[in-house]
Amino acid sequence: MGRNLQNGERLRPVDLARGHGLSTQAIRNYEEAGILPAAGRTPHGYRTYTSLHSGALRAFLALVPGHSHQTATSIMRAVNQGAVDEAFCLIDESHAQLLDDRRTLQAVESALRDLESTTAPEPGVGSEPAAVSGPGGTFIGPLAGKLGIRPATLRKWERAGLVRPRRDPLTGYRVYDEADVRDARLAHQLRRGGYLLEQIAPLIAQVRAAGGLEPLEAALCDWRGRLSARGRAMLTGAAELDAYLRERG
Repeated sequence: MGRNLQNGERLRPVDLARGHGLSTQAIRNYEEAGILPAAGRTPHGYRTYTSLHSGALRAFLALVPGHSHQTATSIMRAVNQGAVDEAFCLIDESHAQLLDDRRTLQAVESALRDLESTTAPEPGVGSEPAAVSGPGGTFIGPLAGKLGIRPATLRKWERAGLVRPRRDPLTGYRVYDEADVRDARLAHQLRRGGYLLEQIAPLIAQVRAAGGLEPLEAALCDWRGRLSARGRAMLTGAAELDAYLRERG
């Protein structure tokens, strides 16, 4: 690699920066982070770069959209340290996460289909004594257990406006009716899909206002588009990284 760094045209930090719409400070930061190989130095101590550095920068910038800035940094650092297998492992993990996100999206779509076709309470809803929870109601513990989350999570969702359980007049316990269970299920699936609470709240508010689940269709379409964009970005990043690996030799 040392021989390659000396071959080809020498580039100043500003040359490398302008070619990619970056600042010279960003170039220095990338070098310090290990994203770029170490720069050569002139007799006066000024940094000099070559086409290899340009290739590293292209690979990094192409990797970011599909893998995130942090993971792309780790990938490039591993490559520049000669730990190519470690870099491939990081790439595999990103692909596995994308596949998991696709499966989550499918689960959300399946949940929506189930919710749209279900008019009766879910199994277990209404199993509490009517004198305590009322007809068609369930308590926080059973609902949290059904969703695989902690009761504290449901309380946090309540503060964020995602669920609105009523209070039993006798015990003061939270009671979740059929609509609350629906909202909790949707919130759970959307959280798994990477949506923030502040993003979920208006969606659920629209579901309540519209009296149905149609508003979620646009969110799911956007989600599907973002997953496809990530997949395409991973292909672009792989091509640039392959080109960089070939140049490194």
